[in-house]
Amino acid sequence: MQVLLDFCDPNGQQAALRGAFDQPTQTLVAHTPGQVKPLLDAVDALAKQGFWCVGYLRYEAAPAFDAALAVHDADGPLAWFGVYALALPWPAETSDDDDATRVQWHSGLSRADFDAAMARMHQAIAAGDLYQVNYTAPLHGKFAGDPQTLFTRLHRAQPTGYAAFIDSGLEQLLSVSPELFFDWQNGQLLTRPMKGTAPRGNSAAEDASLATALVASPKERAENVMIVDLLRNDVSRVAQPHSVKVPHLFTVQTLPTVLQMVSDVTAVTRPGTTLCDVFSALFPCGSVTGAPKVQAMRMIGALEPAPRGIYCGAIGVVRPGGHATFNVAIRTVTLRDAHATCGIGSGITSDATAEAEWQEWRIKRGFLERASQSFKLLETLRLEGGVIHNLAAHLARLQRAAEHFAYPFDEAHVRLTLHQMRMELDPCGADLSLPWSTEVDPTTSPTAMFMGSKKHDGGVIWRVRLLLDASGHAQAQAFALPPSPSCVTLQLADKPFDEAHSEFTRFKTTHRAHYEAFAPTDPAVFDTLLYNEAGELTECTRGNIALMLDGRWVTPPLHCGLLDGVGREMALKEGRLLESVVRVDDLPRVQALAFVNSLRGWLDARLPG
Repeated sequence: MQVLLDFCDPNGQQAALRGAFDQPTQTLVAHTPGQVKPLLDAVDALAKQGFWCVGYLRYEAAPAFDAALAVHDADGPLAWFGVYALALPWPAETSDDDDATRVQWHSGLSRADFDAAMARMHQAIAAGDLYQVNYTAPLHGKFAGDPQTLFTRLHRAQPTGYAAFIDSGLEQLLSVSPELFFDWQNGQLLTRPMKGTAPRGNSAAEDASLATALVASPKERAENVMIVDLLRNDVSRVAQPHSVKVPHLFTVQTLPTVLQMVSDVTAVTRPGTTLCDVFSALFPCGSVTGAPKVQAMRMIGALEPAPRGIYCGAIGVVRPGGHATFNVAIRTVTLRDAHATCGIGSGITSDATAEAEWQEWRIKRGFLERASQSFKLLETLRLEGGVIHNLAAHLARLQRAAEHFAYPFDEAHVRLTLHQMRMELDPCGADLSLPWSTEVDPTTSPTAMFMGSKKHDGGVIWRVRLLLDASGHAQAQAFALPPSPSCVTLQLADKPFDEAHSEFTRFKTTHRAHYEAFAPTDPAVFDTLLYNEAGELTECTRGNIALMLDGRWVTPPLHCGLLDGVGREMALKEGRLLESVVRVDDLPRVQALAFVNSLRGWLDARLPG
């Protein structure tokens, strides 16, 4: 029954509560609604006696506080708490680079069923039955490996917030929720509902622009305000008169895969308020129900065929003395033997569209894609005549990826790794510990190098595969590069590339299944030209694309959904390429094509048909 807890201080004034708990003095379990309130009273009393109480409430515990709150029958205990005499240090970090630990996720919800549910919610909203519904569906997965390794990966993917690993014996809960349900200490109550989502951009400037647009969006603001109003009403049930405040409205939090809008609702609780009173007033959090809460939960029960379980419930800790902090159990995986579940959802309002919400769900599951299998950061480089081409640009891109995925990056270590690889190839070669040039010799222009006009001096040209793992350890391998054809044949993808805006497309890693699904099966075809769901061309699976359109060479901009290839970067800097959106419908007007990457340079290409 091991428990790990890493809860940030919601007020930002103290260090995170980060510790481990083992061997509980007792466990408290509620299986029926009638047992939930007595359990919370026991937790309250034990905390005031000096114990740590760590546990959860399932979403289906709601009728314990109000019989009008409709839920399905629970799939496990309604509440579970371990009681501990002391908190232990956080265990030593273990490597999460374990190929045996993985989850293969799938959704049981089809797009047609999603659209039908959206139509029903819109009808109910138009009829005035409710204002907002938080609609969710579970992802299911086949799990193999070590639960704590998966938690380590999830925690790396979502490093800040309210993370918890709870092994209750029956199941393991792996929660990396960024959302605070409530923090209650010395009569001061803080709730922080999270409503409003936008994808991360390709740069800090894009993030700032997207954050500004998120705050300015009437739809996202309305969604947030509805839940803030609901929380103000819920909080008032335990608040002293005139103490309910909204000190912060529409604050944007930057998370690893998404931007989220949050607001604060605070109050001073009435004397004599208990932990059970706080839960009775607030549970479940309005951000995962909708408004009004009773009607929204009835709609949820009608639309969602199965219990939510821990997802959308609450996981938290009551410290010695009674200080209570609970998350809203989103971004939460439940494991039972070889089966994994994780819910994904969003708030549906009158102006929500099925397409936008479907895309939001895809964005929100990004943290799962990071954690579901191990992966390394990847750079593919060209080693020729003792020199790695465009090394500075490759290392800069590798560093950007490392910062994004929170992988340690030590440039000196990476350079030494490359040097050792080079010396294995040629022990008498140049001293590559010195700063490396992007050119074979000072008389060769960058453009000539990029275009491949300089002939190799008779030695082997190497394809270097540089890897960086989650612990910051680099590896490098070299493979002889076969000669490139003078012209390559491409094929157009037979369907949109739905992972165009994934972080595993924006950054180069060994997680490439989404690309491999489009790899050509015909040996005469060199690569596949991809396009996004808007019909905009993006890239090939192994390089970028250049197109001559209206007498000029252009390449798709990054916001279409593609890797910022180093070869593409060099061509843009040299002025050989300009960025421009090109659609599939524009292909008949394209006058010439080229496949572009740093390894092979610029290859003329053709697209039959």
